[in-house]
Amino acid sequence: MKNGFIKAAALTPKVRVADTTYNRERICELIDMGVHAGAQIMVFPELCITGYTCGDLFAQELLLAEARTELVRLAEYTEKIDGVVFVGLPFEYNSKLYNVAAALSGGSILGLVPKTHIPNYNEFYERRYFEEGFADPVPVTVDDDHIVPMGANLLFSCRQMPDLLIGAEICEDLWAPDPPSIRHAMAGATVIVNLSASDETTGKDIYRRDLVAGQSARLICGYVYASAGDGESTQDVVYSGHNLIAENGIVLEESERFVNESILSEIDVQRLCEERRRMSTYREVRQRYITEEFHLEEKVTELTRFVDPAPFVPGRQEDREKRCEEIFMIQAMGLKKRLEHTNAATAIVGISGGLDSTLALLVTAKSFDLLGKDRSGIIAVTMPGFGTTDRTHQNAVTLIESIGATLTEVPISEAVQIHFRDIGQDESVHDVTYENCQARERTQILMDIANRTGGLVIGTGDMSELALGWATYNGDHMSMYGVNVSVPKTLVRHLVRYRADTCGEERLASVLLDVLETPVSPELLPPEDGLISQKTEDIVGPYELHDFFLYYVLRFGCTPRKIYRLAVYSFNGIYDPETIEKWLTTFYQRFFSQQFKRSCLPDGPKVGTVAVSPRGDLRMPSDACVRIWMDDLERLHAETEEKLDKMKQFDRDLDQILKDLM
Repeated sequence: MKNGFIKAAALTPKVRVADTTYNRERICELIDMGVHAGAQIMVFPELCITGYTCGDLFAQELLLAEARTELVRLAEYTEKIDGVVFVGLPFEYNSKLYNVAAALSGGSILGLVPKTHIPNYNEFYERRYFEEGFADPVPVTVDDDHIVPMGANLLFSCRQMPDLLIGAEICEDLWAPDPPSIRHAMAGATVIVNLSASDETTGKDIYRRDLVAGQSARLICGYVYASAGDGESTQDVVYSGHNLIAENGIVLEESERFVNESILSEIDVQRLCEERRRMSTYREVRQRYITEEFHLEEKVTELTRFVDPAPFVPGRQEDREKRCEEIFMIQAMGLKKRLEHTNAATAIVGISGGLDSTLALLVTAKSFDLLGKDRSGIIAVTMPGFGTTDRTHQNAVTLIESIGATLTEVPISEAVQIHFRDIGQDESVHDVTYENCQARERTQILMDIANRTGGLVIGTGDMSELALGWATYNGDHMSMYGVNVSVPKTLVRHLVRYRADTCGEERLASVLLDVLETPVSPELLPPEDGLISQKTEDIVGPYELHDFFLYYVLRFGCTPRKIYRLAVYSFNGIYDPETIEKWLTTFYQRFFSQQFKRSCLPDGPKVGTVAVSPRGDLRMPSDACVRIWMDDLERLHAETEEKLDKMKQFDRDLDQILKDLM
């Protein structure tokens, strides 16, 4: 439950048709398994107490009575467990039979949710047995000790985790045009459970998977889908036990079909609530709902779900290539429009031989191709200075020639030395003034060439640099259109590699690959033995960490301690917790202190779900205080130190015990 995570399980027991005692015993075994694995929400298939395929046996009073008896026994069984359990059974009310989902917790039956949409087409014949469920809850009697609410408009709330509100629907409800889960979510439900008995036909698993994922995305919810499997009658159809757990459009876990595989994963309820708060079109509408409360133990939910260490970069090569092509076109089309609108004769790009300027040049070339303009109208300017190495200079020249742009070289050392003299800067003092004078000199050159040639200066800086404020104000910070403004550094690498793999030109591909191998550096300090002496990631930290932090700060508004936990989990074996904490602290300090640079950014295209434009995604005051975020990190540090001390003390005690035994 810590940081908003709750572990859920979709469990498929091997049933015997109409053997309620046997089925209850199998359900109890799987409950134990789920509890042992840390699950606090456990969902079983539709009608699992009797079996879904009882047919006309649903008309037998004895079967219905035994189902109620076993339901009460299951409820009593939950008294000793920490969790809420959903099971399916037939239930008679007012001389009508309903297909219901029963919620059980703490030894009690919390309520019964009837199936709303009763299928009666193709292989389904449920209307022969079951009545369509009603919405408004009414009190019903299960036995002398259990009078509980029954109705579709019934939600289940966790006392210890107020954001965890569970709604239930049953199988066909999801397939209908108006699933009850829509009402549930609009009434506040953050997790939907579906008790299903979906039979298997060719290709149906793909449709089912898309349906579950799509509903979780549309409702911004967690969705736990448990389906009937082995043990059901195969008289006419087969059930595969296809279980799914999804969250906001992403399938977190999926079972193998035909093996009765139970699955578990963690749903990030906090993240769902944050996403709903962000979306102004997500409206909450309360519609005569009754909420039943249950209790869960407050504990740390062990994470098993995949947390991507590179959230901006698709993992599958096919998806990554598609994403790169899409982003490249967004960048190029944005610049194309700006060049058209301003009637620019040229585009001026400062080329350093580094990643960002390389990508900017590639995008500019594509924009010129889209406009049908000769690439010679791209004025690519190299401006070697005190820190320029032979490697980056040669790569810059080769890149410009391979693209077909017009190469212009303007050395800056002499001009900067004159400027040092004018402002009284000691050239031997390699401080921030020494560095920024060079950056501003380069920007002045680009702007003036743009004036002389009737063109636009194309910005090269990426979103990761902007997040950290790693840009010289009115230096590389400034341009007339920034094509990389919403592309994080980790993605810049893949965009450049993608162009290397797809350009079809050996010379261009070769130089792009060497740019990728070059350390990230502003090259503002003199080289050491001809090599780059100033490596950005040694100063501000690894970009893969900062991009991870940036994603969870801006996309989901996560707290520092939650981001720390996710990073420690995701980068396990790559970075130790102390390193992650160090650079997370750096991130917050720089992110808040450098907002004034982002508040006056030039225009540039948004390419993903995270951006820092002051006109779009990030309307953040430049003078916002970072104190509460730093306080959270300090508390985290203190807790981490305390745990470390306890571990050290345990090791000392263990050593002493071993010595005493010897």
